[in-house]
Amino acid sequence: MLVTGSDILVAARAGKYGVGSFNTNNMEITQAIIHTAEKLRSPVLVQMSEGAIKYGGQDLANIVKDLAHRASVPVALHLDHGSSYESALKAIKMGFTSVMIDASHHSFDENVAETRRVVEAAHAMGITVESELGRLGGIEEHIVVDEKDAFLTDPEEAEKFIELTGTDYLAIAIGTSHGAFKGKGRPYIDQARIAKIGTMTGIPLVAHGSSSVSPGIVQRFRDAGGEIGEAVGIADDDLREACQHGIAKVNVDTDLRLASTVGVREVLLANPKEFDPRKIFGKAREVMAQEIEQKMRVLGSVGKA
Repeated sequence: MLVTGSDILVAARAGKYGVGSFNTNNMEITQAIIHTAEKLRSPVLVQMSEGAIKYGGQDLANIVKDLAHRASVPVALHLDHGSSYESALKAIKMGFTSVMIDASHHSFDENVAETRRVVEAAHAMGITVESELGRLGGIEEHIVVDEKDAFLTDPEEAEKFIELTGTDYLAIAIGTSHGAFKGKGRPYIDQARIAKIGTMTGIPLVAHGSSSVSPGIVQRFRDAGGEIGEAVGIADDDLREACQHGIAKVNVDTDLRLASTVGVREVLLANPKEFDPRKIFGKAREVMAQEIEQKMRVLGSVGKA
């Protein structure tokens, strides 16, 4: 069933579990996400970035909506990192049930003003809104933030921001980062900061840049001929603990990109003559489903639908 983000995340926040919000760019990724959610009886968010909208357009959104409508578990179609009021309105017109306005690169007052505009428009259409306060490092789509420009979310500012904007869920900077390279060694996640923001705000919180980048999938990528540096992700234990403190939505993109590429590479490495797209992309869908299942089990959303 196609629902809003709040329909999923309010329950997750209360139940102290997380729900994966997985980026999609094509049919196979969408199938892997929603079919795995069905298999595990897990709620799920399927998100499209502005880059995914440029790539797949209304056709891709329609695939997500069709699968969601026919699913027996709650599914939200979410705009990831909407860069403007106009971008959010475009997504709403396309049938998204949840939108993000990311004005975190502006001043606090400008962020409030832009977020409030989106909240007013979205709520009038029955759509729920994510916003962001604080800045994550790393690279994802059109989002590029140097380490020197990244800063963690201030709890007092978060409380004030929510009061002024009416946002439904808030992405906070807590030590995660976008991309496959999140630092050297185990990234430090500021659990105390999450707990304080969670206590002060009470709304569902969002962790961006939360791919695990598991050593197993990285090694398979290398074994199949891929080249990647010392990729590091977010530890499972850190995500489990964060969900106890208020993180309800957990964004995952890099893990699926790696898994999809591993599937394609392994098929072509094993059989260089293969050119049947069903066998190539079918394997990619299978590997992605394995990664999605692992993430859902880590977050505790299995059986919550």
